[in-house]
Amino acid sequence: MSDNIAHAISGAGGGIISMILTYPLITVSSRLQVQKDTKESDAYKGGWDAVVKIFNNEGISGLYSGLNSAIFGIAVTNGIYYYFYETTKKMFEKGNRPMSVVESIMAGTIAGSATVLVTNPIWVVNTRMTTRKVSLDEDESEKTKPKKLGTIATILKIINEDGFKSFWQGIIPALILVINPIIQYTVFEQIKSRIEKMKKLGNLDFFLLGAISKLVATGSTYPYIVIKSRMQLRQSSQESARYKSTWDGLQKIIANEGYGGLYKGITSKLLQSVLTAAFLFMYKEVLFKYTVAFLALRKRVI
Repeated sequence: MSDNIAHAISGAGGGIISMILTYPLITVSSRLQVQKDTKESDAYKGGWDAVVKIFNNEGISGLYSGLNSAIFGIAVTNGIYYYFYETTKKMFEKGNRPMSVVESIMAGTIAGSATVLVTNPIWVVNTRMTTRKVSLDEDESEKTKPKKLGTIATILKIINEDGFKSFWQGIIPALILVINPIIQYTVFEQIKSRIEKMKKLGNLDFFLLGAISKLVATGSTYPYIVIKSRMQLRQSSQESARYKSTWDGLQKIIANEGYGGLYKGITSKLLQSVLTAAFLFMYKEVLFKYTVAFLALRKRVI
């Protein structure tokens, strides 16, 4: 069986582990990204304030809203991405030479585009679950008290209210954000190939490489992450609050919230992204060795 399958399985496994370890940071950054009005009484003033308010109002489970859909989403996302990335990478790496910068960009573009088109519905569901506020206040009116919905209930709610097309909301900024993993994996591959000439890479090296490459990628693409998150929510009926396109969203955020609106939640997002990528690359390398051994053993048994 091809190593590409092993890369896909280990990438999915590494993604699940890293997602579980960092998910509260995803919840916090997602809610800060979609928050338009910071003057409301329940508005989050920053990352720590968001943690405190979510915990007080929703309990510890509030920090893990949508975790099931996120685990499923990251497993599918990483599985597809690594399969296409490694397949394309092998086409370029003939004669054991490392990929050039241009080849890394091409591999990332192919893998990222395929991943976005398949997984966007999963992340629409996850974004709505993660950003939905609920309350533990028993005295609050049932009419104004949002109910905590599971994955299936959220999917049905989206279909009933907005139709199937809404599962591809935010697809344009998501496709633009393919540049994020392109930057990430290009930086990763280029630094990795240089270090490998000097020494054998260990788990700590992969951890640091994942952190550095993701820091560069997320820091340079963050405004599109904010726009994508907002477009994946149910769009407002008010013309001024609805984003018709990526460019329209960009203009409205700057007009209504200033340039700072494009970077809401960036601190917690950078921390989450860097840690997620670091854990992902580290655990993927570990899992890859076990996956290859398992698939080889299974093949012999069959």
